[in-house]
Amino acid sequence: MIRVCIYEDIPDLRELLTETIRSVPELLFVNAYPNAKNILENTRRDKPDVILMDIQMPGISGIEAVQLVKNKYPEVQLLMQTVFEENTRIFAAICAGASGYILKASSPERYVSAIIDAYQGGSPMSPSIARKVLTMFQNQNQKINDFIELTDSEQKVLELLVRGLSYKLIADDLKISYPTVNFHLKNIYRKLHVNSATEAISKALQNKLV
Repeated sequence: MIRVCIYEDIPDLRELLTETIRSVPELLFVNAYPNAKNILENTRRDKPDVILMDIQMPGISGIEAVQLVKNKYPEVQLLMQTVFEENTRIFAAICAGASGYILKASSPERYVSAIIDAYQGGSPMSPSIARKVLTMFQNQNQKINDFIELTDSEQKVLELLVRGLSYKLIADDLKISYPTVNFHLKNIYRKLHVNSATEAISKALQNKLV
């Protein structure tokens, strides 16, 4: 089961998301919080696989919370939820290490799908957000030349990651095992100086590595 924690300051929405997660056999609701004040302590105790994070939280913002978690617990996937679609917020969340993005207006089914996709290594995004993110990346002309060259296998894994395939689908496509995909991804992250799939995709697109 996928362990899920929720950070949402609006009580009604927090309750709705809690009930949505509890209704899905594949998901295990662990805890829900109105703010991210104690997020590192909470994460240590709750051991979530996926955190559903509101981008605009009282006190510590969702983006700041993502940075804290990814620095301490890089294996945790963080799915941002928001009513906003501003380019600056999207870019900041991705740079902080967010695994994906979802609008609060999305259906419960879409929330569940996004949580599972993030857990499996995907980067779920609402179509309108995905278009804006791609536009931002396409407008980036900055080149970074201190990457260690990827092997052929690592290059293939990165290309499929950019195409949006989950870890399982990458393994199926390349006819390799799931642990082998994880091994290649760890090397890719190290060589690209990133900590998440989203950051790897960002640098791959910015620097025309695929």
